[in-house]
Parts: sequence; structure tokens; C-alpha cells
Amino acid sequence: MSTGAAALREAFGPGRARTGAPLAPLTTFKLGGPADVLLEAESVADIRRAVEIARDFWMPVSVLGGGSNILVADAGVRGLVIRVRRGEIRAIGEGLVRADAGVTINGLVRWTIGRGLASLEAWAGTPGTVGGALYGNAHFHGRNIGDLVAGASVLAADGRVQELEAGEMEFGYDSSRLQRTGEVVLSADFLVTRGNPELLRETARTSLAYRKRTQPLASPSAGCIFQNPDPARDRVPEGIPWSAGALVDRAGLKGLQEGGARVSPTHANFIVNEGTADAQSVRRLIERCKAVVLERFGVHLREEIVYLGFEGQPVSRSIAAEG
Repeated sequence: MSTGAAALREAFGPGRARTGAPLAPLTTFKLGGPADVLLEAESVADIRRAVEIARDFWMPVSVLGGGSNILVADAGVRGLVIRVRRGEIRAIGEGLVRADAGVTINGLVRWTIGRGLASLEAWAGTPGTVGGALYGNAHFHGRNIGDLVAGASVLAADGRVQELEAGEMEFGYDSSRLQRTGEVVLSADFLVTRGNPELLRETARTSLAYRKRTQPLASPSAGCIFQNPDPARDRVPEGIPWSAGALVDRAGLKGLQEGGARVSPTHANFIVNEGTADAQSVRRLIERCKAVVLERFGVHLREEIVYLGFEGQPVSRSIAAEG
């Protein structure tokens, strides 16, 4: 056991700072290897203390939210993985709701609807947590969750807590400053308005029904694999929608399989684990899709999912989930 792992186990106890802990059950893909050390963080204080210890021992740090939108390497993840779960939601003023990073998006949707607060109801069914959604600026039906964020509290690698306004978050398509800085989300403030709870519930039900109808929710997956084409740098052939799923579909790749990984017949931008997939088979399938789409249509597909634990992974970054 490394000295860093020993220090974490001493600080949090062996039941919470576990060595060689499997990560596959904590991801929506249900595959991948173990973490050197996995810490179940129960508070902001836990996160700050764990990052401080890891920094003292030069341990890489990754942060795991709900486990969607990521692919964990078969060899696992070196260093410390902090799993941020649960947290509080509270109104902090007229038109603002603050949610801790470990709160699930579905939990936040239910909380706001129950109090007659509108803006998040269409996000019903979104996997993952608040921290993960901000990390990747989750999108659904052409809207980005960053559009609803007024600000966020983040933890820098040096242990400082910073309060950032929305304009400082560098939100873009599938991106935020967190991917550049390695900062960890502690909480986020969301813009809300007054709404009718029954109408908000109806919007949520419609959103859930759409997801169930169009996505392979019954099979383990990471959510969408590829970003949609960028109009500024991609040229999609006429007659094909500006959609990664449409490109994979038109390339005839629905149902394509590598080992236990398959391009979903339901939605071509999903790869599903049929029970025996490993991370390498998923990566091979991703590369095959990219190669065929490039050859057929001249479009470079770019991954939306985050690779965790693969060679070349930055030594310290915030990794969380969104769908």
C-alpha cells in the first residue's frame, strides 16, 4: 500500500477509503477496473481534506459523480478517485436554488417541481449529478444546462475555494473550464422561476417518455458517445441531419459489434454493454465508427464521453458524469 493510500485510510477509515475498489458497479457502462483508492465523500469537508492529502503525496485525483458519460480503463484508475454522492438543495434567494455537486439531476428536478419552481423540469431522466452536468455542460433537446447556471463554487487543486459567476465557467458545447483547470465542483446555483407544479410534472413526464422511446435505457451504456458535428469546422453531406447518431446510422453501423460491445439498434450514438464488454472492446468499436464515418462522409467524430484511467490521462482532473 502506498503512503498516500495509508494516509487516506488513516484520515477516513478503511471502510470509506478503500484500496483496490471496483469501479464498474459505480458506472452506467458497468465495466472497467478498480481504483487504487476510492473515497466515498459525504461532505465538502471530505472533498477538501481528501484533495489536500492527495496533493501532499502527489497522488493523481479523479472525481466520479453518477458514473455516466465515462469509460473506465480495464486496468483501472491510478491514485485517488473521489465519489461525490448526495448533498443538499436549498433556495438561496428569489429565483435561485443551490445544489451540492453530489445531488443527482433527477433529485434536483423532483425538488424544484415539488416547490413549484420552473426551469429544470425538462431535464427529468438525465443521468448523473450536478457536478458532472456542469463539467460537461450537459445538453438535451438543444439546450445546455449551463444556460440555467448563475454561478458555482469550485475547489482548485491548491485547496482554494472559488466562487465563480456563470460567465467565468467557460461553458461551451460539451465543455466547461473544469476540463481545463481540474477544479472540482462543490455546488451550483440554478436560475428558477415560479411555475405550476402540475404543468411542470407534465413536462417532466413528456421528457422521460421521449428518452424511453429514443434511447436504449434498458442496457448499460455511457450515454451518447460522440459530439454532434460542429458547423464551424465540419461539413456534413446534404440530406444528413447534423447529428452524430445520424452519421453513424447512415454509415450502416447500427448493430455493429466488438466483443460484448454493440452500437445500439435503438440509437446509433449509444454503445451498449451486452454483458461481456470490456473497455478495450468499447474503444475498438468507437474507433471503427470514427473510421467508417470519416471514410464515408469526411466528418471527424469527436468523443463526448470521458476516458478515465487510460494512458495519457492528466495527473489531476475533475471527472464526473452527465448524460
